[in-house]
Amino acid sequence: MAGVASGNDFQWCFSQVKGAIDEDVAEADIISTVEFNHSGELLATGDKGGRVVIFQHEEECKNRLQLRGEYNVYSTFQSHEPEFDYLKSLEIEEKINKIRWLPQQNSAHFLLSTNDKTIKLWKISERDKRAEGYNLKDENGRLRDPFRITSLRVPVLMPMDLMVEASPRRVFANAHTYHINSISVNSDHETYLSADDLRINLWHLEITDRSFNIVDIKPANMEELTEVITAAECHPNQCNVFVYSSSKGTIRLCDMRAAALCDRHTKFFEEPEDPSSRSFFSEIISSISDVKFSHSGRYMMTRDYLSVKVWDLNMENRPVETYQVHEYLRSKLCSLYENDCIFDKFECCWNGSDSAIMTGSYNNFFRMFDRNTRKDITLEASRESSKPRATLKPRKVSTGGKRKKDEISVDSLDFNKKILHTAWHPKENVIAVAATNNLYIFQDKIN
Repeated sequence: MAGVASGNDFQWCFSQVKGAIDEDVAEADIISTVEFNHSGELLATGDKGGRVVIFQHEEECKNRLQLRGEYNVYSTFQSHEPEFDYLKSLEIEEKINKIRWLPQQNSAHFLLSTNDKTIKLWKISERDKRAEGYNLKDENGRLRDPFRITSLRVPVLMPMDLMVEASPRRVFANAHTYHINSISVNSDHETYLSADDLRINLWHLEITDRSFNIVDIKPANMEELTEVITAAECHPNQCNVFVYSSSKGTIRLCDMRAAALCDRHTKFFEEPEDPSSRSFFSEIISSISDVKFSHSGRYMMTRDYLSVKVWDLNMENRPVETYQVHEYLRSKLCSLYENDCIFDKFECCWNGSDSAIMTGSYNNFFRMFDRNTRKDITLEASRESSKPRATLKPRKVSTGGKRKKDEISVDSLDFNKKILHTAWHPKENVIAVAATNNLYIFQDKIN
């Protein structure tokens, strides 16, 4: 798979954009998570209004060979509703924090979606036939008088317009005191973990009334609390291994074979801080907002405020690769602290072959790094470049001095436009980028 090299060998172009163009964006329409399924055929988004929208990949037309096919709406359903916790007098938002697909076992698809407190397992299935010719009901569904039935009929299945149904199969509730920030399906396809600020629970997909607490970092005295869990993920092929990251910039790898409660980690990943660059903001910007295992299971990637780091699971003392996402913001940390942007949680993702990584930035910019060539590129998700098949022009930010043509100055970046959620197709160079209430889909240019 070609990475993200700039130049003639590899270019990204616009494919689609979903969502309204309105200047006034309703809070409920803001996309809060994006996730391809394991084949890449389906793409799910969750929003702050508690809705899940699933797009399905349509095969390309024969007369439009250069197009790879588009993603069109397959199913939309309300996953979560706003609730109220009467014991704590707290409103529980309906916002979808995470969606995770289960590997497909039959013709139906299953996914887990979660808000701050409750995880739900949804089944998405198709129906294109209906039964007709009942004995006790007439064609309109009304009950018939049994005494007037003189002969028995065998009901038959008749074709009907395709219906896609989303039905909740399990509800996993009341297990988290704090807000859920991660869910991750295990490689055994039977269990999954959910993490909040202080605890990680292990669930069986068939059992909703109990879960096992496998990590608990809550101190006896909450005044002694120094760090919180920010993200957690299961290893892609070792069902006993998982990692979780913390607000202190550390990552702990745990092995469930060692003990039932994994408070003692097996490995501890931390990069020593350079004393010369220490500042008031050091602790805030070192907080890890996302952690993702590579598909191979050999590496993991972490995202902090200014950088993406790739770690070899066999080396704990420092990352093997560090990529600066927007180093030019280091001089702006004071104003980013005042407008709360410094607390934004950016996610990161691998491409299908683990050769490239992607993460978001401000001004609707997103960044790609090719691990083989060490080239990087900044692209923009905007309506201006949303003409069909339009090639995305690399963007550059000027960091002082004389601004070159086509460069944008740091001071004119829009910090309200941020790319927090991105996803990369597991098998092809197709990416999905959430920009506020719009979902952009880009693909590599087929010459």
